Amino acid sequence: MKEPVYEVFARKSREEPLRHIGWVNAMDGDLARVYAWKTYDEQNWAEMCVIPRSAIIPVDPGESQFVTAARDDHEDEIVHSRGTGSYGGADVAVKEGR
Repeated sequence: MKEPVYEVFARKSREEPLRHIGWVNAMDGDLARVYAWKTYDEQNWAEMCVIPRSAIIPVDPGESQFVTAARDDHEDEIVHSRGTGSYGGADVAVKEGR
């Protein structure tokens, strides 16, 4: 059985916006929290959140740098594009070519 994917967001202080820092595979939200904290614990995060990838609804999948609709028989599934997985920097949300 394939484990669900959870996107991980965090911030270093309460004043900062949440930033996408990566993803983890886990069978449920409790395990996702543990895996995320253990995987991305090298920073001193003030807050970390996990969100099931299936809960993400892109506004315009053709324009999103973070997610694209899968092209196989799982049309509604969300998958990573090559722009995800970096963390900690302000450039996470900068669109390529700008």
